[in-house]
Amino acid sequence: MKKLYNGAWFTIFSQPNYFACIVIQLLGDMFHEIISQLKHKILNIRPRISRGIPYIPTRAGTNVYMREINTEALIGDMMVGDVDVAYSTYLGYDEIAHHSGVRDEDVWAALKGMDRQIKHLIEGKKYSPREYHLVIQSDHGQTNGATFKQRYGQSFEDFIKSLLPQDMNMYAEMSSNEDRFAGAYNPFSGKIKYFKNKRNAYKEQKLAESEIVVLASGNLAIIYMTKWSHRLSYEEINEMFPDMINEIIKNEYIGFILVRSSENGDRAIGKNGIYYLDKDEIEGENPLEGFGDHIVQHLKRNSSFKYTPDLLVNSFYDAEKDEVCAFEELVGSHGGAGGSQTEPFILYPSQWNVPDEEIIGAENIYRILKTNLKNMKESGK
Repeated sequence: MKKLYNGAWFTIFSQPNYFACIVIQLLGDMFHEIISQLKHKILNIRPRISRGIPYIPTRAGTNVYMREINTEALIGDMMVGDVDVAYSTYLGYDEIAHHSGVRDEDVWAALKGMDRQIKHLIEGKKYSPREYHLVIQSDHGQTNGATFKQRYGQSFEDFIKSLLPQDMNMYAEMSSNEDRFAGAYNPFSGKIKYFKNKRNAYKEQKLAESEIVVLASGNLAIIYMTKWSHRLSYEEINEMFPDMINEIIKNEYIGFILVRSSENGDRAIGKNGIYYLDKDEIEGENPLEGFGDHIVQHLKRNSSFKYTPDLLVNSFYDAEKDEVCAFEELVGSHGGAGGSQTEPFILYPSQWNVPDEEIIGAENIYRILKTNLKNMKESGK
């Protein structure tokens, strides 16, 4: 129970009726998840992944417990009026869409639950001793689709391993969303802590010994050649691993790769064409077609980072079905380019000063928030 409580939530836990209500909703959501898993299996709903028993309390914890606690804590802060800015994340939709898919009926129920929380916040701020503005934003969307492993019959990790010399050490972490809340909501988490620590020690040792590191986030994979201290160029990779780049691009479920050439600078390579980002020139078919109006800008930005990977790999995108294939085992994904995952939103007060032009990038969202917070303070609101 210690993991489900802290001092900031005292007022919530001190109300027996409300706490009982949360417990009832928690158990109800666990029941709905059991029914959902059975329904997906019986009706053979696809794409789907194996969610399993441990996911049941994880879903209920994020979709109900954290949701209700967040709302009550925010209302409590508004009632006191001492907090200038409070930020909270409602995790339920994201967690469910990852595992059930963005089109499944489970996600609509989660969104309705979040909508009720927003209504509570609007009602609660009427009784605050000071004025508060509500800003609702998502940091990303999600795109649906069967995973790379489900489509290709082999994980991306094993696919890359097959392109390397057998004596080369490779470390892979193909899950950026590895049920990070299961430890908090699984009643047996304490029993398995010892085994988790042993696993983490083993992973750290494997990482230290690795010569290639492969990581994934949604339908984006990044490959680091850690045996070398610098970012390898297109030419160097082709010389040391003659088949790697060509075989990755040839895979039917890969959309494009980003790699830096010592001759032509950054290039995005697809099956039938190359986009030379530094020159803004295209050879053959545009490999970035359909991946968004700002994909070139985003790739240039990513390639400018100090620790940009040697190879950045993005899956294909089917515009007709609005589908990608995640390199993680998730039905709904985000992290790469393609589809509705790149369509976040922000709802802000109509009196705020927000530019008319399209908002691109987290930096610009940050500037908008900081500018309007400054304006509010100056106006005494």
